[in-house]
Amino acid sequence: MSLKNKPVAVTGADGFIGSHLCEELVRRGCRVRALAMYNSFGHSGWLDRFHPDIQDKLEIVAGDVRDPHQMVRFLEGREIVFHLASLIAIPFSYHSPDSYVDTNVKGTLNLLQAARTTGLKIFVHTSTSEIYGSAQYTPIDEKHPVSAQSPYAASKVAADQLAMSFHRSFDLPVITVRPFNTFGPRQSARAIIPTIITQLAAGNDTVKLGSLTPTRDFTFVSDIVKGFVAAAECKDAIGETINLGTGSETSINELVRLIAVLMNQHVTITKDEQRVRPEKSEVDRLVCDASKAENLFDWKPTVTLDEGLKKTIEWFSDNENLALYKPNRYNI
Repeated sequence: MSLKNKPVAVTGADGFIGSHLCEELVRRGCRVRALAMYNSFGHSGWLDRFHPDIQDKLEIVAGDVRDPHQMVRFLEGREIVFHLASLIAIPFSYHSPDSYVDTNVKGTLNLLQAARTTGLKIFVHTSTSEIYGSAQYTPIDEKHPVSAQSPYAASKVAADQLAMSFHRSFDLPVITVRPFNTFGPRQSARAIIPTIITQLAAGNDTVKLGSLTPTRDFTFVSDIVKGFVAAAECKDAIGETINLGTGSETSINELVRLIAVLMNQHVTITKDEQRVRPEKSEVDRLVCDASKAENLFDWKPTVTLDEGLKKTIEWFSDNENLALYKPNRYNI
């Protein structure tokens, strides 16, 4: 099934992955309704910075997935929804776990109920590799045990289970896409790659970080977006949970050194205790087995870590973009 000319909806459209997904859907000829978190300034996040050729083709709706009545209205007349709205910062989930349940769990439930009411044809639900916890074996496939090590991860486990329960109980056409660590332009300041790049781009030769030994599977955002689209177009993906990642792992220490080389800067790393996660909460190792995505819809990442970092560094090094961040402050 091609998405061309299809009426689609995207929650979390104003965020990092959601904004890139909206751009891709518009380029593919979709009629996109984009949910941006309501605020009194009338801002629509990254959607406000789109080129007019893209922005003019979006129907931007201000709202909140925590409102069940609005979610029904939001999905009316849509055939497909990409559900990305979520609170995602792990450290903030230690601080305010209630808000993660309200947004990630109850917000997902509201959207699932709305999808049943409106007769939606495809519901693409966004999961996270954090639900696996530290790898018990590698690479991590979709059968790997679930072990939530943070309130954030626990809220996503609950959301994943709700989504699949609606598929099993009500035959709702749910597809769960589980990206590993996504990176690229527009990523929030709380993520590790923007944290490193912005500190160096601001002229610091000392980078403040937490733990350096954990490894992650970093995938460039354009590849992840293509995975979302390919999953939505694949009939055999309905009822499935599908990993998206590269199959390669990089430690935080290696990542810092690589970024410093690409930015042609000397770097000294300082351990900042406030950035260190509780010992039992830190996920030590994540590396993806994405063979299911390849078998179902021929998805493979095409952007290497070096290539993706160069594009990301270029974007963050632009003074107009860097000005949006606060490199010397720890963002939880």
